Amino acid sequence: MTPNPTLASLGWSDDFDHLLGAAEREALVPARVTGVHRARLATLTANGAAELALPPDLPAGDVAVGDWVLADPDTGRVARLLDRRSRIFRRAAGEEAREQLIVANVDTVFLTTSCTEEFNEARLERYVALAHAGGVPPVFVLTKTDCSDGPEAYVARLRAIGPTIPTVALNARAPDAAEALKPWCGPGQTVAFLGMSGVGKSTLASALTGLDLDTGEISADQMRGRHTTTAREMHQILGGGWLIDTPGMRELRLTDMAEGIDEAFAEISALAGQCRFRDCSHGPEPGCAVQAAVVAGAVDAARVERWKKLRAEDAGHSAQALDRRRKGKALAKRVKAAKRIKGR
Repeated sequence: MTPNPTLASLGWSDDFDHLLGAAEREALVPARVTGVHRARLATLTANGAAELALPPDLPAGDVAVGDWVLADPDTGRVARLLDRRSRIFRRAAGEEAREQLIVANVDTVFLTTSCTEEFNEARLERYVALAHAGGVPPVFVLTKTDCSDGPEAYVARLRAIGPTIPTVALNARAPDAAEALKPWCGPGQTVAFLGMSGVGKSTLASALTGLDLDTGEISADQMRGRHTTTAREMHQILGGGWLIDTPGMRELRLTDMAEGIDEAFAEISALAGQCRFRDCSHGPEPGCAVQAAVVAGAVDAARVERWKKLRAEDAGHSAQALDRRRKGKALAKRVKAAKRIKGR
């Protein structure tokens, strides 16, 4: 790693610079988050690596690898978390409808799948919606081409999901695998991998960074590697740029992603605006442009059903999140009122 990277090489841009006030420019230091721990952050600055303490009003769960913060060099503490240019998030596990940050300020996300039984259109569409919702351009990376006699069929299935999304097909263990991803890995650029465990993300991460981030042996039964990544970390890419390595995610629940879903299913969303009724469920109603396209063979019926399922899931989770926020505000008002009465 470069001993003293420049802010530009770390991904700093005018978008972040414009967020700073004159006093902050004078007294505080921009720092890129490379690791998040319980009460501290691992960061990189123009002066090298630095560990920063979190202030009491900033929980670790509100910070993601890739974030930019302003550090107070006198106290060694984070003074402010800067607004994000992009982010990838999902609904957190459990009953509470809250957002869980995955990574922040990423320029490209490699949605990784393989030429095996792991390939799943519904899961990949979730990843696409996730990327669009967070403002991160996606790239499909199809691995294990050496495990299939017909990788072209998998490429065609990816193009059916995202016809405008770039697709790279490769063998992650091939000597030239990293070279195929270099167009998105220039100086100051940040990339991340998303996908199930065992599809080759860590193998590719190792090739890009020169670090030992590889998987274990591949199971002959399920063609899945035993993934070794257990935490999100940011690593320098050979030749410039940064990689945020993420664990494989078994569950990917969506919330507050209506726009991302519509963009992931752009051809269906466009048809939905042409339906006779504004509240069309895109089922048996008369004048449904979506179902008319299905009948005409212009749209895949299975893809329409997956779109409807994601929209319903997102709407339900978003409603829960809104209800939770309203209850939180109501509770805060009651607590404030009680304190006021007690102080009389």
